[in-house]
Amino acid sequence: MNTPSTARPFLPEREPNGLRLLDLFCCAGGAAMGYHLAGFEVTGVDIAPQPNYPFTFHQGDALAFVREHGRAFDVIGACPPCQADCTLTAGTNQGRADHRSLLAATRAALLSTGRPWIIENPIGRARMRRDLLLCGLMFPPLRVFRHRQFELHGLSVPQPAHPSHAGHRVRGWRHGRFHDGDMVAVYGDGGGKGSVAEWQAAMGIDWTDDRRELAEAIPPAYTLHIGHAVAVALTSEARRAA
Repeated sequence: MNTPSTARPFLPEREPNGLRLLDLFCCAGGAAMGYHLAGFEVTGVDIAPQPNYPFTFHQGDALAFVREHGRAFDVIGACPPCQADCTLTAGTNQGRADHRSLLAATRAALLSTGRPWIIENPIGRARMRRDLLLCGLMFPPLRVFRHRQFELHGLSVPQPAHPSHAGHRVRGWRHGRFHDGDMVAVYGDGGGKGSVAEWQAAMGIDWTDDRRELAEAIPPAYTLHIGHAVAVALTSEARRAA
């Protein structure tokens, strides 16, 4: 495994908070790592095998699992498949039976648990509230833009200031010309996209060297930010109820 020492220089040591988080549609665990470092005990669920997932993992239908077990967790995070709604792929995948939106079904399943939850998706045409928008520029030294929107239920997370993109450029080939830049394109195989080690460092991910897994992930710095705010809110609520 390719594990550059620069992959997570800005992420802190973990301090357990005693809270349990269920990570639905977990893939290889980009979101999970941020929640873990924020102190949560994380359990992931995905329909596909995820041999590089770094925490407790259950293979199976995520929505069936949350309906059966969701109440056992303090908070639930979900990243339902985005191919039907993502701006980059919505046109390409339009009408494909294997790319149906699961957003509405995910929301209904989460609501049935009575637990607070977080839904994450790329910016696109998905019908979800944008309670929080995160970009890699908010978390230096990340070197990806990777905008992601979050819908929150029963939770509030501070919105960081969004730095200007002026002066930043994604390195790679476009329209037959090579453009240099300080940002990395963590998707695809061609166009000067960079090495696996560059992708790992750009995202802050060091436990997988699989290109597809890196391309599908979100940086752990995003969910570290969310996790800290959620942990404070949940522990304060527990103290008030005691």
